[in-house]
Amino acid sequence: MALSTFQSKHHYQCTNCDATYDGQATMYLCPACETHNGKGLPQKGVLKTVYDYKSLRKRFTGFTTLKSRGFIDLLPIEQSNSLPKLRVGDTPLYSINKLNNCKLPFQILLKDDSQNPSFSFKDRASALVSAYAKEHEYHTLVTASTGNAGSSLAGICASQHQKAIIIVPASAPIAKLTQILMYGARLVPVNGTYDDAFELSVKATEMFGWYNRNTAFNPLTIEGKKTVSFELFEQLQFTIPDRIFIPVGDGVILAGVYKGFEDLIALHLIDKMPVIVAIQSEGSDNLIRNIGKEQFVVNPGHTLADSISVDLPRNFYMAQQYLQKFGGESLSVNDDAILSASSILAQNTGLFVEPAAAAAFAGLLAYHQSNKLPESSRNVVLLTGSGLKDLKSVQKLLTLPSPIDPTIDQLQKILS
Repeated sequence: MALSTFQSKHHYQCTNCDATYDGQATMYLCPACETHNGKGLPQKGVLKTVYDYKSLRKRFTGFTTLKSRGFIDLLPIEQSNSLPKLRVGDTPLYSINKLNNCKLPFQILLKDDSQNPSFSFKDRASALVSAYAKEHEYHTLVTASTGNAGSSLAGICASQHQKAIIIVPASAPIAKLTQILMYGARLVPVNGTYDDAFELSVKATEMFGWYNRNTAFNPLTIEGKKTVSFELFEQLQFTIPDRIFIPVGDGVILAGVYKGFEDLIALHLIDKMPVIVAIQSEGSDNLIRNIGKEQFVVNPGHTLADSISVDLPRNFYMAQQYLQKFGGESLSVNDDAILSASSILAQNTGLFVEPAAAAAFAGLLAYHQSNKLPESSRNVVLLTGSGLKDLKSVQKLLTLPSPIDPTIDQLQKILS
């Protein structure tokens, strides 16, 4: 289809075959590539959302103008008031230059997305998906999730008076399942993996006509997550950081961060990409381990970082393209390093994050130990979820003290 025939402000482009499709249609995967998807392999046909950047450059003089319009010109919805009234995004960026009272020669910047309404980065995607559903009169939304995406969609849909169906592995953390139920969504636990839940949600979408939020299946999830890049650009006084450490499972947060900065490059607001560092758990590193390989090999995931425990990374091809095109880096860290990083972060900053987010901080610590962070460099860590979402994982770090009698003598005794 020729670009000139597109009727909407954006179009979709297939990651694998480069075919383009009009943005007016509700789409998930590229119809041509989807037919070649096979069991046990990453899905082909993930769509990238592309805007008329040349026209935008003529219409707007800079970033401030785009922000004043709520970035609506860089989002695949028509009206910003279709978004939920909850505050999604605009999360704080904290700067630290000491760890354990030792001054660092470089800067650490912590982007705390646990401040979103459901305490997760996933709200950025859910908000946009919900807004699109509202504009196109989809009343029921469905997603497969290990917990965060599900609790996010459930909360956002509650605020928008939409119905949410959340399909999860029965092993998902109880705190996340509790969130889903409290938001009033329909929770469907399955005896199986996240991939089993994913396939069931796709079949239900086809049969019942629901709108599907699945990560990497719905291209709007990437568009929602890219907004973090716009915020970082502004919070850093319209500059980019040297490195951004990102926890990686399916590869959609990674793609979202890249896509946001790619939009800024296309608008001539920046002239290069920051170095993106993809961090995975050693127990579930199927994305970074397969980059550049001729044959994709899946190792079953075993990690306490459930949010990034993915056997089959759905967004593998787009993530791989971005990492290879822009010289991205990658690293795996083990569960002990993740737990240690969680403790170091909490005790040094007052930020308690879930293991997936701690993995990104563990990656930064590993770079520091290997002297890979230049002096005066600015290094962002995406903290993608609250530690209260998964208390079980950190129990081995903690010992609850025995109670004492309420006397000063007893208090002095334990303090000594």
